[in-house]
Amino acid sequence: MNLRVIGLAAVVVFTTLLPLAASAGPAGGPAGRAAHDAPRAVPQAPVIQKSENGGVRAVEHCGPALTSRDGIEAQTCVLTENGDTWGRTYYRNASGEELRSVLSLMGPGGRTVQSHCAVRDGAEPGSCETPRERTAGKPARYWAVAEFAGSADGTGPLLLRSGSNSAAPSAS
Repeated sequence: MNLRVIGLAAVVVFTTLLPLAASAGPAGGPAGRAAHDAPRAVPQAPVIQKSENGGVRAVEHCGPALTSRDGIEAQTCVLTENGDTWGRTYYRNASGEELRSVLSLMGPGGRTVQSHCAVRDGAEPGSCETPRERTAGKPARYWAVAEFAGSADGTGPLLLRSGSNSAAPSAS
């Protein structure tokens, strides 16, 4: 076969594939999104809160503290005390607008409890909790997820999802 034809074919293939490879974006991430735009996680150990008399008041199993590129910081926990379990998310909203958060506590047997919270703009930290429920089974079988939407009515885009990461692995 003629070398000129092979060279011309190679140039055509190269010029066709180069724009496709460039539009794919960086490896391991969505196109056009830089590594600094991804939420940052700060690992947190479970916290045991103690009452003033030295007894155990509540046990918190928390996921990592996350920060979104939109200025929302959140950490979500499952709390257990005296046979009750509930979810709590701690947040700070520096996005410049009021947001909406939905906190879900999920437990064994498909049990789910949700709370809807208005998240005011500002540097002050806040929190949102689900109602307390009687613990069914082991507390480690519960987990919580908080989702922050980009508008006060909850119709905007999802800006941050924070989880307690405390679900026990299930045996199959």
